Parts: sequence; structure tokens; C-alpha cells
Amino acid sequence: MYSKVHSVGIKGVEGVPILVEADVSDGLPGFSMVGYLSSEVKEAQDRVRTALRNSGFRLPARKVTINLSPADIRKEGTAFDLPIAVAILAASGMVKPDALYNCVISGELGLDGEIKPVRGALSITAAAKKDGKSQCFLPSENVREGLIIEGMEIIGVDHLKDLTDQLNHPEKQKAGSYGKDERTRRKEAYDVDFSEIGGQLFLRRATEVAVAGMHNVLYIGPAGTGKTMLAKRIPTIMPSLSMEEAVEISKIYSVCGLLSKEEPLVIKRPFRSPHHTISPTALSGGGRIPKPGEISLASGGVLFLDELPEFQRNTIELLRQPLEERKITVSRMLGAYEFPADFMMAAAMNPCPCGFYPDRTRCRCSELQVRKYLSRISKPLLDRIDICAESGAVTYEELRERKGGESSASIRKRIEDARKIQKKRLKVHGIYFNSSMNKAQIEECCCLGKEEQEFLKKVYENLGLSVRGYEKILKVSRTIADLVGSERIRKEHLAEAVGLRSMEGKYWGGIYGRS
Repeated sequence: MYSKVHSVGIKGVEGVPILVEADVSDGLPGFSMVGYLSSEVKEAQDRVRTALRNSGFRLPARKVTINLSPADIRKEGTAFDLPIAVAILAASGMVKPDALYNCVISGELGLDGEIKPVRGALSITAAAKKDGKSQCFLPSENVREGLIIEGMEIIGVDHLKDLTDQLNHPEKQKAGSYGKDERTRRKEAYDVDFSEIGGQLFLRRATEVAVAGMHNVLYIGPAGTGKTMLAKRIPTIMPSLSMEEAVEISKIYSVCGLLSKEEPLVIKRPFRSPHHTISPTALSGGGRIPKPGEISLASGGVLFLDELPEFQRNTIELLRQPLEERKITVSRMLGAYEFPADFMMAAAMNPCPCGFYPDRTRCRCSELQVRKYLSRISKPLLDRIDICAESGAVTYEELRERKGGESSASIRKRIEDARKIQKKRLKVHGIYFNSSMNKAQIEECCCLGKEEQEFLKKVYENLGLSVRGYEKILKVSRTIADLVGSERIRKEHLAEAVGLRSMEGKYWGGIYGRS
């Protein structure tokens, strides 16, 4: 007899519908599996046979053939154990074929028939819904994760025997519940706030502008002046995640096995801060079975690179393509995997090995040492950073100020208003942030009056700006104007945007020239 069971495989972070076919026929007894399978999927035949026997199913000595289609997609992971077992039982007449028509089955089998959790349950459920299915049988530990996708009936199972009973007797099925009020009740909570930062008004303003327009930002200055402290508070001023954004980010964490059982949905903007010893593969994603890296885990949030010059050169150069395209493609012999990379990059660094340049009363580094240290950051990577802000020493009075600065909630309100303006203006172009504008969109959205044109011309000529530097100033000034609700870019907006780029020329002007 022949039977088929619907399942889902994972490619990148998205689910791909997979049809598990089983044929149990007369012939020399045996068990064969085909369909472009990885080693862990091929091993499923031993797990499935043993699990069936230990669950009380006595299969006749016949020829069993399993096919996982489409055959041109590589099947990886252990989530196909359960659909393979059910397909064999259905082909043997032990499960009603009609019960399998509108459902998706996924899970790993233990040798005793116990059903174990799998990675990527959120992507599996989303793909099942997209494929038109209404039911999804998942391991009980994955039920809360699957229920994030609305409109799907998620049924948790603990044992192979339990699954077959529910398939043959639909009245025994109990779908998991995840109340709508529970979805809306959850709010992100942070244990840090911008009000805790004393002083550093320039850095605070640069950060607000960067977040408002999703501009990449570089903090440069002496050690211990609050660069890292400020960067860690960036998520507190970013707008809250929409449900759609939360689901997309949660898919990435689900595939990596980073979602908790208690909280199966990412509700806060990600903040990823990898150590400078990170490998290129861990940053970009990859491995034998490609998985998302830190770049993808930061999607929708912030990728913070502390001590930027200490990263390996070939590691940070990987960021150039994702910063432009907002995605990263990992190519392997078995295929190409595309992962999201839609993040805001924040980086921090000292200006020299000792950290005190250009204060020559404290810095003992030679000019050669300073130039060598700064040149670890390549010109192409600098060109992808819109804002370069210098941190100054914090005075004792600022350090002891108990009142603190403006709260994250107050700053977030201005940023949300500015982003609404950007979204309304740019939605016809399919983008949402000023930082994403291309040359044609800049010309359309960044019109200047006569006074502003004359001012920018002087800046361009006196500073020797490149075309890219000129466009960056326009994009940042557009964000500054949006923060104050101005339809036009004024001279003071341009002046502030120039100030937010001046540090790049101060430190790298002698190495790479003006930008």
C-alpha cells in the first residue's frame, strides 16, 4: 500500500513543504530511503523501526520504500522521524489515510517511541499555514512556539502511540491554546535606561539621530567614557516590535534553538554584542548545516561591535555586503542559504592603542602606531557608517549628577514620530528608513533651498567631501529634520549633520583623505 504525509523542512530560516511518501509492498524484506538525504535523515530508518517495535506495532516482513520529495531539496535534521513513522503505519493500514490530508507532522523519535522537540517549530508552522494546511502535530515542548502563528490548530504529542490514537480518533484531539489577550499583554521591559547616563550630550544626540533613521554609528574616544554603556541602551529607544516583526525575528531564534520554553516569542529588539575573537563563520552564519550567525540574530535590532579594531580584518569586512543588501547569502557545495541581515550597526573604539589620542599629555603612542591602529578600519567599511561621534571625558559634576538625563521613553517618542514621517514618505519606494535611500530617492526627498545649497557647497569644497560623503550628510540631515517635524531641510539641520561626520575626517583624514 501507498501513503503520504505532509511535513516541513528548514532551509535558511524559512520552512519548505516536504512530502513524505511510503510504499509497503511484497518483495524481499528491506527498508530503503531516497530523496537527497543528509546523514541524520538516513539514520531515521533505524530510529523509526526501533520506535515502532517498542511502541507495540508489529509490521509484517515486507519491502518498505520511503521517498522525501521534492528530490532536489536537501533534507536535513531529525524532524522527519515522526512523519516517516506515520507514513509507514498508514501504508500498513494502521492509520486512517484521510486523517493525514490536511495536517503537517514534525518531530524526532526516541527509540522508545517518545517524541522529542525539534528546532524551527515556528518556521514549520508558518510554512504549514502558507501551504494551506489547518492542523500541525508537534512535540508537546514545541506547542507554545507553534501557536504564535494565528489560524493554525496546533496539537502537541508526547509519544508515537498517542499520535496514532489522535489520528484514528479525531475526537481525542486537544489543540493547544494561546489566548489573544496573552499576546497583547506582553510588553518589553529593560533594566537599563538613558536617564542613567550623565553627560555625553553629543553622543546621546548622535545616537538619537542614528536610531531615528537607522543610520550606522561609530563611537570613538578614550576608554571609560561611556561608549559601551550608551550602546547597550539603544534598544530602549527603538520603537516596539510589531507582531509581524516579532514573528520574523523569532523564526531566526527558533532555527538556532534559542527560544525559551517559557517565552516562545522575541518581544524585545535584539542586541547582539559578539566578542572581538569571533570567527567569520560565527558572525556571518554557516557551518556544515548552515545556521544563522550573529549578523542574522541582530536583525530588527542592533549589532554592537565593541573594540572594533581588535576584530580580525577578514571578519569585519564581511559586514560590507550585508550592510548594503540587508541580507547575507551563505554558499555551500550543497546549495546557497539566504539569511536576513536587517540590523543597525553600532561600533565603539579607542582612537589609539593606549586610548588617549589626540591628548598628547596622556597619549604616548607614536604617529605610526596611531595610523596603524586606525587603518585597521578599512575605507570601504567606514563608507558604510553614516555617523561618527567622539566621546569626551566626563566631568566630576556630570558623574555625580543624580537627576540624570532624558529618559528612554521620552526619546523613543520622538523617534517613533520621526519614523512615521519616513514611512509615509518612503513607502512608495518600498523602504522605511532614510538610511536606505539611493541617489534618485535622495534627490527627490532631500530638496534644498538656495541658502542651504550655498552652505552645502562650501562644506563640500572646504572639506573635500566625496560623493558618498555628500549623500550621507543629506540622508542624516533629512533624519534630523524629521525629528523636529520639518518638511524641508534647513541650514541648521545640515550643520548638525556635518558635525556628526566631522570626527571621521579628524581621525582618518590623514590616512584615507576627506570623506
